[in-house]
Amino acid sequence: MPTPEELKTRIESALPGSTATVEDLTGGGDHFRAEVVSDRFEGMSRIEQHQLVYGIFGDEVGGAIHALSIKTSTPGGTR
Repeated sequence: MPTPEELKTRIESALPGSTATVEDLTGGGDHFRAEVVSDRFEGMSRIEQHQLVYGIFGDEVGGAIHALSIKTSTPGGTR
C-alpha cells in the first residue's frame, strides 16, 4: 500500500517546483486526498490539471490507490 509521503514525493518529482499535500482519508492506505499547487497548471482547465496529476499514477488509480481526490491550484491561487 502506498503511503501519503510516497504519493507526495511522486507528485512533486513529476511536477518540479510543485507543492503537494497528501492525506490518507481512511487510514487504510488506499483512499487519498491530494492538494497540489503548481505553475504547470497555468492556462489549463481543471479537468486537464486533474488528468495531469492522475497521469502520474496511471493504472494504480483504481488499483492500489483505490480513490484519489484532487484539488489543484496555481501559486497565484487560480484553479
